[in-house]
Amino acid sequence: MRLAASGEVFPPHIAEFTAAHASRVRELGFTGCFTRFDLDDPFTTTESEVRRVRAILDDHGLEMVQAIGHRPPLIHPDDRVRQQGIRVFRRALWIAGGLRAHSCHTGPGSLAQAGVTRADWVRSGAWNPHPGNWDAACVDRLIQSLRACASAAEDSGTRIGLEGHVLVTLDSAETMRDVIDAVGSPAVGCDLDPVNWLRLESVYRSGEAIDRMVEILGPRRIFNAHSKDVIVQPRLVTHIEECPTGQGILDHDRLILRMEDIGTERYFVLEHAAEADLITGRAFLLARAAALGVRVW
Repeated sequence: MRLAASGEVFPPHIAEFTAAHASRVRELGFTGCFTRFDLDDPFTTTESEVRRVRAILDDHGLEMVQAIGHRPPLIHPDDRVRQQGIRVFRRALWIAGGLRAHSCHTGPGSLAQAGVTRADWVRSGAWNPHPGNWDAACVDRLIQSLRACASAAEDSGTRIGLEGHVLVTLDSAETMRDVIDAVGSPAVGCDLDPVNWLRLESVYRSGEAIDRMVEILGPRRIFNAHSKDVIVQPRLVTHIEECPTGQGILDHDRLILRMEDIGTERYFVLEHAAEADLITGRAFLLARAAALGVRVW
């Protein structure tokens, strides 16, 4: 088991990343990172900027576990919008490859997204619900888009790390498995985030849900895992919300053990975290790992 940091500890622009950021990540006890750099235009990011960041990471013994894919609308019915999303994501894969990232992160996008620019996509929400997000046509378009991007991942020496959520097309481990298999590239897999797939019938039995997710996806399709937690708010009708690692009811013991079975080299990426959450979340995972006899590298 290995731990990676993400969140506010990193700047939103690649040009702002310095040795001080890398040093702080190591001081906090992490060996990996997930940088967003999501305010950058990937087409203006230069090779020299990528090499500079990679050199800083090397100097501090840090792995780039994930790089951002800029939330492309890969399921969009307007082919002009979808093709622009593919172009942006292929460029993001080139950046991820230069950073030697394990994967470049993306979801499927949402039919709620409007416009053809990255700013449009962010404003309208790549993870926002839309009644058409679960249509079979969205699955077909997602497969076509990923096939168009898989070669860029292979050529760049990185992988496409898909993330799912109940609100978008990749709404379950079953759908994730079927999409990955249909694309048919070893460069396409899943970064497992169990919280995103929990529903009312599974949130209080998250250990069983995690078992099922891992059994459906199998080790070949799972690259790394995202670490966060979940709570059920005492409000009507149903409010299932994420929260920082160690502050909710997720069965972390089951997740740690299942990921350890998959491979000790797999990372837990503490996601959506303020620096204080990175500290408390890491301490929580270290304590649970120690109790389970799992080594954190």
